[in-house]
Amino acid sequence: MSAFLETMIARAKADKQTIVLPEGNDERTLAAAEQILADDLADLIILGSPDQIAGAGYRLDGARIIDPLTSELRAPFAEELARLRAAKGMTVDEAMALMDNELYFGMMMVKMGEAGGLVSGACHSTGDVLRPALQILKTAPGASMVSSFFIMNVPDCDLGHAGTFLFSDCGLEVQPDADRLAQIALNAEKAWVSLIDDADPVIAMLSHSSYGSAKNDDADKVVRATAKVKELAPDLAVDGELQLDAAIVPEIGAAKAPASPVAGRANVLVFPDIDAGNIGYKLVQRLAKAEALGPILQGIAAPVNDLSRGCTAEDIVGVVAITAVQAQNK
Repeated sequence: MSAFLETMIARAKADKQTIVLPEGNDERTLAAAEQILADDLADLIILGSPDQIAGAGYRLDGARIIDPLTSELRAPFAEELARLRAAKGMTVDEAMALMDNELYFGMMMVKMGEAGGLVSGACHSTGDVLRPALQILKTAPGASMVSSFFIMNVPDCDLGHAGTFLFSDCGLEVQPDADRLAQIALNAEKAWVSLIDDADPVIAMLSHSSYGSAKNDDADKVVRATAKVKELAPDLAVDGELQLDAAIVPEIGAAKAPASPVAGRANVLVFPDIDAGNIGYKLVQRLAKAEALGPILQGIAAPVNDLSRGCTAEDIVGVVAITAVQAQNK
C-alpha cells in the first residue's frame, strides 16, 4: 500500500463519513465492503436485495442494506427528483420509475443527506454513473464542467511528489478544446489541494512539444489552454506546453525549458486528450507497477466517484477512502 493511500485511510478513519455503494450485486463491492467495515474506514449503505447480499457470505455487520425496489424512501425521493427535474418535464410517476435504478436511488441518498458520497462503476459504465450525478447533484459552484483524474502512486520513484502524481483527464473529456483543457487543469488543482496537504500542486500542460519545439494545431491548443489557466489563476504553478520528460525529470526540464517554473518538478499532469491520458495512466500502471486510484470525478457538487470495470476489491477500498476524505472537505 502506498503512503498516499495510507494517509487517505487514516484521514477517513479520523472523521468517518457515510458512503453509498449501489452495486450490492457485485462480489468485488461486497468484498471491499467487508474490508471497509472491518477497518472502520467508513459507514456504508449498500444497495441491493438483502437476501442476495446476505447469501453472498460476506461479513457486513454494521452496514445499512437497502433494496431500492421496496424502500420506504422511494416516494419522498421520487417527489424530490420530480421537483428537481420539473423544468425538464419530469413527472412523479417518471421519477418513481427511476427509483428502480440503484444509481438514481443512490444519488438521491447523497442529495437528501443520507450519505456523504457515492462510489460505483464496478459493473456500470462511466456514462451510467455520470448521468444521474449531473441530473441530481449537478456541477459544483464555480465548475463549468466535470472531468476526471487518477492518483498514480509509482513505487521507488523520487519524481513528482515522492512518486505520487495526479493525471487528468483520463476518463471523460475525449477531445477538449483549449478552454475546456484549461478548466480540466483548474479542476485538477482543486482536487490535488483537497487530497494532498503536504505539497503544493505543480501543473504541467502536456504535449508532444516543449516550448515551441513543434508547431501545429495540437501543440497550439495546449499553449492557449496554459495561457487561459494563467489568466484565471495567476498564482498557480502551471506551465506548458511541455513534453512528459521535460515536465517531470529535473535535468531534462532544465535542458528543454530552462526558464520554466514547472519543468522537472511537476506532480499534476494534464493530458491534451483522452487518448494520451488513458494510454498514459495504463502504461504507468502496468509497466511501472503503479497504484492507480480512479477515475475520480471532479467538478460535481458532491463526492461521486467512478470505478474501472476492471477494478479489484482493493481498488474499491482505496476509492472509498478518497471519497470519504472528499466528503469531509464538503
